[in-house]
Amino acid sequence: MNGRFRNRRIPWLIAAVFLWVATSVSAEPRVAGVGAIGMTVSNMSRSVAFYSEALSFEEVSDREFHSESFDRLTGIFGTRVRIVTMRLGDERIELTEYLAPRGRPIPPDSRSDDRWFQHIAIVVRDMDAAYGRLRRLGVKAISTGPQRIPDWNEAAAGVRAFYFRDPDGHPLELIFFPPGKGDPRWQRKTDSLFLGIDHTAIAVSDTEASLRLYRDTLGLTVAGESLNYGVEQEHLNHVFGSRVRITGLRAPAGPGIEFLEYVTPRGGRPYPQDARPNDLLHWHVTLHVEDAGGMLERMTSSRVTFISAFPVSLEGMGLDGKRGLLFRDPDSHALFLVTP
Repeated sequence: MNGRFRNRRIPWLIAAVFLWVATSVSAEPRVAGVGAIGMTVSNMSRSVAFYSEALSFEEVSDREFHSESFDRLTGIFGTRVRIVTMRLGDERIELTEYLAPRGRPIPPDSRSDDRWFQHIAIVVRDMDAAYGRLRRLGVKAISTGPQRIPDWNEAAAGVRAFYFRDPDGHPLELIFFPPGKGDPRWQRKTDSLFLGIDHTAIAVSDTEASLRLYRDTLGLTVAGESLNYGVEQEHLNHVFGSRVRITGLRAPAGPGIEFLEYVTPRGGRPYPQDARPNDLLHWHVTLHVEDAGGMLERMTSSRVTFISAFPVSLEGMGLDGKRGLLFRDPDSHALFLVTP
């Protein structure tokens, strides 16, 4: 079993709509907020130490369990997992270590234009100080160094960014917003060096196809667009000749979701079709919905692939929500639909 259920007119989906009934039904159900961003790790103690010591995340909860509901959520039989939730500012990440069964490592030759690419953008008060801290800790870099978006790019002029990897190879980004750019909250006076998560970015093959799911079905709003290219972009993502169409989306609450479509080069590899949530390349974005039944019904006409056979109870798992299911977008990035 590969944990992937194709979107078809099948009885379980019809039944799920009736089983997962919300207290109120809206004509156009929408995502109410983006919650925790999850990733699979190989060594929890090492990952917790990295995110706390290098990036100032704080531990919120730590649970180890086996649950048949979790097996059904992930499509993986006989799991035992440890899940640690960590917080930076108002945002959270969920780290999951599969004690059994173990998944595969991230391909060592992964590049920023491969479609399994995903990162979180961690906002910093001072880029030079944050970069210096990572250098002292020996963090593995993707970028040649912090890059400043040039002034000709009006949408992002003056923004500074740096890509690097965590101990498992997950891409991460430091981002600095100058006055007048980004969410105004990133300009508040503070002594903290690391402030929170602005967005998670995913590599997509077709922006319009992704918009049909994220904007038209899930109800997120397009917050900004730009075309980034030039030597700064090449040194940021370490992809020679890259021209990247960037589309930022927002829900009413939580971090944003950003599409990265490589106009050039077009050689990025697709998400592995046999990937499972216990593989280390797995990320998921939590989406809070009030009318889960209505949203699930709308999704039957979208290009999604269901990982979960049906919505399950999340009780006792330490996850963000009460009931939920996992599914994949057109490029196979995982999304976690939950009721709060």
